[in-house]
Amino acid sequence: MKIITYNVNGIRAALTKGFADWLKAANPDVLCLQEIKADESKFDKALFEEMGYHVYLHPAVKKGYSGVAILTKQKPKHVQVGCGIECYDVEGRVLRADFDDVSVMSVYMPSGSSGEDRQGFKFRWMDDFFGYIHEVRQQLPGLVVCGDYNICHKPVDIHNPKSNAKSSGFLPEEREWMGRFVESGFIDTFRHFNQEPHNYTWWSYRAGARNKNLGWRIDYNMATDNLRDRLKRSAILTEAKHSDHCPVLLELE
Repeated sequence: MKIITYNVNGIRAALTKGFADWLKAANPDVLCLQEIKADESKFDKALFEEMGYHVYLHPAVKKGYSGVAILTKQKPKHVQVGCGIECYDVEGRVLRADFDDVSVMSVYMPSGSSGEDRQGFKFRWMDDFFGYIHEVRQQLPGLVVCGDYNICHKPVDIHNPKSNAKSSGFLPEEREWMGRFVESGFIDTFRHFNQEPHNYTWWSYRAGARNKNLGWRIDYNMATDNLRDRLKRSAILTEAKHSDHCPVLLELE
């Protein structure tokens, strides 16, 4: 199973930059999208259905904001829209597809960079999502949680850890949460294969950050420990340039 997670920063904008051709070439079995910024009326499902995908969306109530999607070649046994907590579900942050022996979740975690209110919202999300995901695991032990976590875990995951020590996304509380998440039974699948620095998944649009590779690694495919023996390969696909993020690949046996 080839799984890709990708924050497209607006599916319609990504399509104008060659996203459909990229998808045909990449040909994942499951594609988890974040920040689709489109509801059912604005998301061109037919385009992806013609490529052989079943398409599932969880858009935000607010137009042009947030939202997640899953495109999958195999029809899931079940699709769960939302996490059952209204303040997050109205923002379209969680979508899950259950297959025979593995479940794949597309998650767009909140950003706290716009101010204290949203940082507080993010901290509440972190607590609530941690509890939610471990409830899910009791029912679905083989789980891959894909998405934009909006958190860099370690100094190796950010281009300038010292100057960003007080930046949302690299705060001590956020980094501690990521550590706790991993220690609770999840594998950071990219780091399972690659410990090298300078591997990022998001770059600011300012100051030519992407060309200089001044980035953050905030997009992850986190797999439950019981999938460890099935992990085959993971890669950050930096050549895909339809967004300020890039896709992250995970291959499972």
